[in-house]
Amino acid sequence: MASNSVTSDDKLWAALAWLFTPVIPIIVLLLEDKKNRPFIKSNSAQALAWAVAVFILGTVLTVTVVGACLVPFLWLPQLYFAFKAYQGEQVTIPFITDFVKNQGWG
Repeated sequence: MASNSVTSDDKLWAALAWLFTPVIPIIVLLLEDKKNRPFIKSNSAQALAWAVAVFILGTVLTVTVVGACLVPFLWLPQLYFAFKAYQGEQVTIPFITDFVKNQGWG
């Protein structure tokens, strides 16, 4: 099997990174054998960037009265991203994917 092919282990770790961000992505990026897998690394880096963006946006929305009720909905896309990662598809998020790639993280 080629080293660039996506294994079932890769899919599982990528989905877990989305579901349990930011804890699992940090752990994955510290594990030498996992961070060397391109699919796991790119999903973990994007999940970590997503978590930071959601935290910032959630904080800003919480300050406003109307935005406070929208904060729980910010986590719904993560379920979709986890599903796509588990299917072996590369997750593409506007701005975040480009940011992660430009930083050389994924």
